[in-house]
Amino acid sequence: MARKLKTFQTSLGFYDLAIAAPSMKAALEAWGAGSNLFHQGIAKETDDPDVVAATMSKPGVVLKRPAGSSGRFAEHSDLPTELGSGENGAGRKKDRRKPAKRAAPEISEREARNAAAEFEKEQRRREAERRREEAARQKDRERRDKATAKAQAALDKAEREHAERAASIEAEMETLEKRSRAENDRWEQEREQLQAALRRARS
Repeated sequence: MARKLKTFQTSLGFYDLAIAAPSMKAALEAWGAGSNLFHQGIAKETDDPDVVAATMSKPGVVLKRPAGSSGRFAEHSDLPTELGSGENGAGRKKDRRKPAKRAAPEISEREARNAAAEFEKEQRRREAERRREEAARQKDRERRDKATAKAQAALDKAEREHAERAASIEAEMETLEKRSRAENDRWEQEREQLQAALRRARS
């Protein structure tokens, strides 16, 4: 049976975030929080009627509004337009006034069940999207690994071929060096013999 939803609210970066979820843990997962914002005092459960109404109309969906504002929560929100402009942050004075406290809207049992079912549906959609993204990342990793392995194999092959050619050239150079030394030795002997014959002819 689907658990009853509550409305949770936090502020991250440029936005205030709100969501209808069955637990703090579910809210943190939906927000993508890396730590427990509730323990840190950054997140809370809210009974603000406007926030509750907005989140219950889209259970499981993270709603936004510009940080520090009292505007309406929606799936897509503009960035804050007043980020403390003017001296002493005068641009924020308007946001500091608290709206009149109103009672939380009455939600029927049927509406609560429907909202909980919608939350689970949204959770399944989000999980399927995460799986698709992970599959795409895995495919990309496999493609990169395959390309890297191919490039490494080509490099290894080229290095082996170079080493073989270099060794062959080195062997040829050693053979030529031996032939050169042998030729020099032969020529020295022949030259000495010819020079001796020349000396005998002149005497």
